[in-house]
Amino acid sequence: MARVTVEDCIDKVENRFELVLLAGHRARLISSGSPITIDRDNDKNPVVALREIADETVQPEDLKEDLIHSLQKYVEVDEPEAETVPALAGSAGSSDDDGNVTFDRMTEEDLLRGLEGLVPPAETDDEE
Repeated sequence: MARVTVEDCIDKVENRFELVLLAGHRARLISSGSPITIDRDNDKNPVVALREIADETVQPEDLKEDLIHSLQKYVEVDEPEAETVPALAGSAGSSDDDGNVTFDRMTEEDLLRGLEGLVPPAETDDEE
């Protein structure tokens, strides 16, 4: 890379590491067909990217946001929150006068007694 081009970019992007990341991302965008904003002058894509940053034809903040977006694997989408649905009057729980819902409790013995009364599914003769 041309030393003059890098020195021209330092006042736009203070951190050299960030400058390399942004210029590399812009060079990949140019390679993939993104239009360039300056004259090429027989320069390669990384030098064109640095010259674009130095001439402020592309904004480093926009490049940074685009780089972050391109590296994200999961993009969080703001979805509306679920609305609270009031409990129905004849459902599993009963309601106090205060609006608190209480549920019936079942002991383990009651559960076992209830399971003993169930009939197992009928076996078919096809299982031979």
